[in-house]
Amino acid sequence: MNTFQLSCFLAVAEYLNFAQAAQVLHVTHPAVSQQIKSLEKELGTRLFERTTRSVRMTEEGKAFLPDAQQIVALSERAAVRFSTGFDKPIETLNIGCYSSACMILMADILEQLRQLRPALHPSLQTIPFRHIYQRLESGDLDAVVGFREAADTKINTLFKEFAKVRIVCVCARNHRLAQTEGVYMEELKKEKLVLFMPPKGMLPIVRLQGQLMGQRPPSEFYFCESAESIVVLVMAGYGISVLPDYLVPDDPMLVKIPLMDTEPIPFGIYYKSLQGKPALRDFMGCAKENFG
Repeated sequence: MNTFQLSCFLAVAEYLNFAQAAQVLHVTHPAVSQQIKSLEKELGTRLFERTTRSVRMTEEGKAFLPDAQQIVALSERAAVRFSTGFDKPIETLNIGCYSSACMILMADILEQLRQLRPALHPSLQTIPFRHIYQRLESGDLDAVVGFREAADTKINTLFKEFAKVRIVCVCARNHRLAQTEGVYMEELKKEKLVLFMPPKGMLPIVRLQGQLMGQRPPSEFYFCESAESIVVLVMAGYGISVLPDYLVPDDPMLVKIPLMDTEPIPFGIYYKSLQGKPALRDFMGCAKENFG
């Protein structure tokens, strides 16, 4: 099925005359007939009843008419959109995050970037840990915003650090630890834990979780696939969790308590190269100003 076939169908439907339809379309009568026959064969139904004296649209033809009108209208609209060229060039920047919490941190950076590059069209994508760096290495992403992975994690890209983020114990407002100003790992080893599923989490956090789990039974753990689901279970009182501060929203139902005996995790941007990527360079400059 093509737009010429549909245009022939619409012309015949309007005039109920093959010769007049051909004249309007500036083609021959046989050409219109051939297109209608081809369309009827493809649809497997008759669209017109033809005699030597008249042309009548079948019930099937009437049913097909709105679809044909819509398809031709969409085609004409697309042709008009691209026929005049573009008055402004479009830049793209593909940014990946593995958490919507990290994504929200991009708002101020992107607002500043919009002032610098008004033609930029950012694409923000939330992608699981185990796939996100593959997408960056393959070129599908220009940058990944997140926490620096452990040194033994193989990521064939560069990393630019913008901040160091503390690790916090997250608990519900009514939890017994909620009034504590700081806690140590040892104090958490008897608490029920809401944790990342090991393949889903950042390696530094997964290792920290392993220390807390020790040799305790599985009944004391609740595993989640995202930081967002961890936060929901913590709010609901299922247990406490340990997360980088940036992954925990400010919410009156939550309390974030610094872990006193853990090192902060570097936060920044993974990227392959800045060469030939002025939008990425400006994005990193804006990120540095916002987090610096």
